[in-house]
Amino acid sequence: MPKLDDRISAMEERLKQLKARQQRAEARKRSLDSKKKRQVDTRRKILVGAIILAQVERGEFSERELRELLDRWLEREDDRALFNLPPKTATALEKPPGG
Repeated sequence: MPKLDDRISAMEERLKQLKARQQRAEARKRSLDSKKKRQVDTRRKILVGAIILAQVERGEFSERELRELLDRWLEREDDRALFNLPPKTATALEKPPGG
């Protein structure tokens, strides 16, 4: 019959293994939740964009207004290039004081 200390050590080791397994399972769940949130966010953005583009095509939303919005909000050069917008200058990127 194993000594009591040996049994305690074996149980502690088993507990450590189970806790590690639980942590991996929780990390996997967090990762999947995060991925799902990103997918939902991407889908929402695609749908909003599709609606706006359809409105522009039907003349319900001005293409000029859309370009002004894009010019105001897009800062990354590669994003601006998608819409044939010129790169923003360093001074245009600076925020006014208090704003």
